[in-house]
Amino acid sequence: MAYGPYGKASGGYSTVPRGGSPTHTEAWALTEAARRMAVSIAAFEEDPSKSNKNKMRDAVRLNWRLWTIFQAELTVGNSNCPENLRIDMLTLCKYIDNHTVELLADTDPEKILPLVEINRNIASGLLEGLQTVAEAQEPGEEKSKAPESPPTSINEVS
Repeated sequence: MAYGPYGKASGGYSTVPRGGSPTHTEAWALTEAARRMAVSIAAFEEDPSKSNKNKMRDAVRLNWRLWTIFQAELTVGNSNCPENLRIDMLTLCKYIDNHTVELLADTDPEKILPLVEINRNIASGLLEGLQTVAEAQEPGEEKSKAPESPPTSINEVS
């Protein structure tokens, strides 16, 4: 297995979470999309072939689809998201849209890195929120174990 500055070429946080926790599933999806983008960058840097460039584009497109789902959920009339957070997330969705369109026209590995970091930061925040909720439960209640945090640095991809 090849290692580069972005970690292993495969493996990692790719096991789909069990149902029942939408927040955990969202964190997993963001982390998985970030992992796939990072792995595709590493593969391209090792072998800058057209095939590996296409894999980077595929990973970026997958990330774009994920953010489109978030955008759709945030724009429905009955979103439970607080208004200020909803506006911030929609602004981030717009950035992801614009940045992705630019990337698809000129797939530069360095320009993918901000998307990787955004995904990891959002996923980390979601998982910290789950941990806070789990820790705040009353004694005697069955505590739901919060999942492990995703890698917070591009160098921690496994």
